[in-house]
Amino acid sequence: MADQESWFEGDDSVIQDASFKDYQITATPNDFNVKTIVDFIDSGVVKIPGFQRNYVWDIERASRLIESLLMGLPIPQIFLYEQARNSFLVIDGQQRMMSIYYFVNGRFPRKDKRIQLRHIFAERGKIPTEVFEDDKYFAKFNLHLPEQTGKGASRFHDKNYSTLGDFKTALDLTVIRNIIIKQTAPTEDRDSSIFEIFNRLNTGGVNLTAQEIRASIYQSRFMTMLDKMTFNPVWRKFIHRTEPDINLKETEILLRSFAMLAEGSEYRDPMGLFLNSFAKKATTFSDEEVSYGEQLINGFFEALKDKPRTIFSATSRFRFNISIFEATFRVLCEKAFKEHSLKIRAPAESSFDELRSDEQFVQASRFATGQTANVKTRYERAKAILK
Repeated sequence: MADQESWFEGDDSVIQDASFKDYQITATPNDFNVKTIVDFIDSGVVKIPGFQRNYVWDIERASRLIESLLMGLPIPQIFLYEQARNSFLVIDGQQRMMSIYYFVNGRFPRKDKRIQLRHIFAERGKIPTEVFEDDKYFAKFNLHLPEQTGKGASRFHDKNYSTLGDFKTALDLTVIRNIIIKQTAPTEDRDSSIFEIFNRLNTGGVNLTAQEIRASIYQSRFMTMLDKMTFNPVWRKFIHRTEPDINLKETEILLRSFAMLAEGSEYRDPMGLFLNSFAKKATTFSDEEVSYGEQLINGFFEALKDKPRTIFSATSRFRFNISIFEATFRVLCEKAFKEHSLKIRAPAESSFDELRSDEQFVQASRFATGQTANVKTRYERAKAILK
């Protein structure tokens, strides 16, 4: 969290406030071999949450996993969440599954290109074959198992999937235990338990953020569009970062701001559940609705492109303030949104100065920013000042 806190502020709301007491969950063990797992990923039966954007293993750690499988050693079981028939999300085991997938495909993602791969995936919905084969993005996946102190190098060192010989078939048939989890009640909201399940079972080193889970559960063209918007140069200027946040905090900010624009008058805390509800609704948005949303956000950035990056900073440290951005976006886009137009007019720079120093706005932005009363106060003060 320290890295994130270095660039943004104004968000101490409760991200998630879910209770686990009323859920009925089943957990069924299944054994899938390596070939089946790779086929499932290729076909989309198994979906990887935050595909590419959260793959953080280096090649040595991934190689040790493959070596364990080749040696017949057990590896931790993988948890899958069953969303529908032949549709599963990986809850715990993403790094393991992707390491296997990359090895079988003979390619390993270059560390300095993973942000770009995220962008490609956001636009294309997958990594195209020509990108997979491009050495600019991927290197050959030869197992990196060098000599250790007092031990010789592994017999699999520098091997790849195609040079394993007899071990290739053995690897294909190696069985990995999978636990398939399914929510059986309540039936009216089939995915409501998954945030709690993710938080309790995700043990892969770094817990997923609320937005990473949200983007995985409620995958949609709208969410992909928001992810793409984080590459807008005006947005990058305002948050003063060269690359998008890999934990999707920027996407969450844009989702929060758009949700407030669309349904802010009906907002009730906590913020996390409000965003979950809107993200779920966004899965039903038409291509036309997504396209308009993209044009509106771009129009907002275009209207403010000549403003200094500090207009969304509340303190002398010049950290991006989420509360200021959220209220500004809602107020400036409100009329255009109601009229389904793209007419957005930016106020004078002095108006932003006045908003940042307004006592009521400051108080409503200081603590419990997600409380209904504070959200309402910030909107009313921003509307009075920025209009």
